[in-house]
Amino acid sequence: MLTSSAVLLVSIYTLISLFLILQGRAYIRNKLEKFTQKKVAIETLRFIPPLTIDIKGLDIENTLKADSVVISGSITSIVTILTGNIVLNELRIVKPEFMYQRVPRAPQTVKPSSFLPFIPGSKSQRLPFRFVAKRIIIKDGSIDFIDNTAGPEGIKIAVKDINFKLNNIYIFPRSTVTNIELRGKIPWRENRPPGSIEADGWLNFAKRDMQLTFKIKDIDGVYLYPYYSNWVDLEKARIDRATLNFSSNIQGFNNNVTADCHLELADIVRKPLPPEHGEQKESKITNAVIGMFKALDQGKVVLDFTIRTKMDKPEFGFGNVKMAFENKISQGMKGNSVRIIDLLRLPSNIIQGVVRGTTDLSKSVIDGTFSVGQEVKKSIEETFKREKDVQPVTK
Repeated sequence: MLTSSAVLLVSIYTLISLFLILQGRAYIRNKLEKFTQKKVAIETLRFIPPLTIDIKGLDIENTLKADSVVISGSITSIVTILTGNIVLNELRIVKPEFMYQRVPRAPQTVKPSSFLPFIPGSKSQRLPFRFVAKRIIIKDGSIDFIDNTAGPEGIKIAVKDINFKLNNIYIFPRSTVTNIELRGKIPWRENRPPGSIEADGWLNFAKRDMQLTFKIKDIDGVYLYPYYSNWVDLEKARIDRATLNFSSNIQGFNNNVTADCHLELADIVRKPLPPEHGEQKESKITNAVIGMFKALDQGKVVLDFTIRTKMDKPEFGFGNVKMAFENKISQGMKGNSVRIIDLLRLPSNIIQGVVRGTTDLSKSVIDGTFSVGQEVKKSIEETFKREKDVQPVTK
């Protein structure tokens, strides 16, 4: 019996090896074109015994370019392929360049789930096969996101030097801890140091539990101005440079996710007041609000808020952030720690403008600070968005 099984496995392995050697490049290219609905090119494909596929020069039209994609399997992989499933030891992607361009489009009614990322185990979306990988590694990657909906000229956000590790990923119900590690750099303007993005933690897709820390350091608020140009005039506010840091401690249990977030203005540089003009309203509002925050937090400009969502249907809106911002402004106006007399020295219309302007200013801070995380999120969501005609696995 064992001999027969061994002979069968050897025969299957031989057939698969020959198929990959002779037809592997065309087969994988056709599968990727069907899956992505885009033109795919592969320079070379090598089969390396016992079961490794080395793809060089992968190019998915306007989506992904990669120097190398290495797929390593085992004898288990051969068995699972026959059942329509995929089990890998490692998937390694070297120097991938992800590309995504967002263009304006007419308003349309879209089901919320169609823009949510694929979450293994979620009822709303399922892959037509089961996928297991002991390791997924992205080395020296990059993401170029072009948003033509931001301002009249659009904006380009890039994340470079991406190194990403995912250990023990199971896309079917099984209680397993999946470890995540992410590092990357965000280049801003030429005369500004790059920012950084990092994430560490774990997820259990079957139990829908998670623990994750997420940080974005040295965010260039001025670079992101196209996202809030409708609400704030940086020239009138005399803001030359603004650097922010964001961190979040994310906890999830039984699908309920709580993200405790901390946003801090690390540095701000104001332009000199033009001698020929008096200080304008936008500049006075900025002075007043920054002064309030510093008085409330021992000279720091910080904002703490909490986001609550679901692991299988994550939603990241700005409502909680906006409310926290306005509550803090209200606290500052009422608290004894703020030098209210400084505000009273302003003309009455400016005082009213401070109060009325908190909404607009909060939108500028919120939209400008979080646009990196939000747009990367949108890019990932679009990348992993499943087609509507994908059907659940039938047993």
